[in-house]
Amino acid sequence: MKLNAALPSLVATLLIVATQSAAGGGQQLTVGYYNAKKCGGVEPIVSDEVYRALAADRSKGAALIRLFFHDCWVKGCDGSVLLDASPRNPYPEKAAGSSIGLRGFDVIDRIKSRLESVYPGVVSCADILAFAARDATRYLSDGHIDYAVPSGRRDGVVSRAKDADDTLPGSTFSFADLKTNFAKKKFDAEELVVLSGAHAIGSAHYPSFRDRLAAPRGEIDARYQTALRNAARNRSRLVANNIRDESYAFKKDAGYPTAPVNGRRDYLNNTYYHNAIDNRVLFRSDWALRTDAFAFGKLKEYRDKPKEWDSDFAEAMVKLSKLPAEGKDFEIRKNCSAINNPSRY
Repeated sequence: MKLNAALPSLVATLLIVATQSAAGGGQQLTVGYYNAKKCGGVEPIVSDEVYRALAADRSKGAALIRLFFHDCWVKGCDGSVLLDASPRNPYPEKAAGSSIGLRGFDVIDRIKSRLESVYPGVVSCADILAFAARDATRYLSDGHIDYAVPSGRRDGVVSRAKDADDTLPGSTFSFADLKTNFAKKKFDAEELVVLSGAHAIGSAHYPSFRDRLAAPRGEIDARYQTALRNAARNRSRLVANNIRDESYAFKKDAGYPTAPVNGRRDYLNNTYYHNAIDNRVLFRSDWALRTDAFAFGKLKEYRDKPKEWDSDFAEAMVKLSKLPAEGKDFEIRKNCSAINNPSRY
């Protein structure tokens, strides 16, 4: 555990941790950045729009968290994942194979539109995405996971599908592959296990888990594999990352208790670690954590200590939010899906 769970305020602790950091391109991140600019309504507006969106469609929360991870992991937190294709750039990050199923762009666009009407030209799309992921995390965890977000990012102007496919960890990665991938971003094996816990929420398309249908005995619970095979007969069907969130029929096939845990899908807690120990995880990369002694020990630790995972996940999200943007040219976009001067790139 990296933070003292007994501290009275996780937010207060992370406020200290996240106060300042370099964001790349000469940018400096600071907690309360917009308050200092006398734009104190920025974070409340983001929270309001996120909560509205999730109240209407709870699955958007997992989408926003995934969107944030994709943005920051590929050349730093610069909002480049939000850019649409253009005549000069027909294959942005959105077009990458690793971006299949990315969504939540509509939520970011609504937030941006509202902020532009109040604070025109002030709030970057990269900051909006970081705030939105934090607010989605808070909402889906019933407030158990919360943290202060340093801000002051500017938006990048380059977005390439190849960068995403070359950089993002794959669903079939071995533990060695995962460890190497995370080490490139200066995240250690513990943080790899911590962030993997986000697979307690969300869903996946067939290409991401089809290899699990033929996984050998020992790599997947036999009844869970049967349930996956049955679900995969409809290859357009999304399968929940967390067996807890699957249909009655799926859970019956898998021999899983069919009564809902809390009556809601996409509840962000430590159930991922229970599933991992029980060999009921959707991706091979999740199963791969069992193959390393240290990682397997952390799976057990987070299964047994949910508050510890809450704390460590919050800390890892702050660290993720500070991955420095790469490049030399930045701006505050007027529209999150397009750079301000499309003729330049």
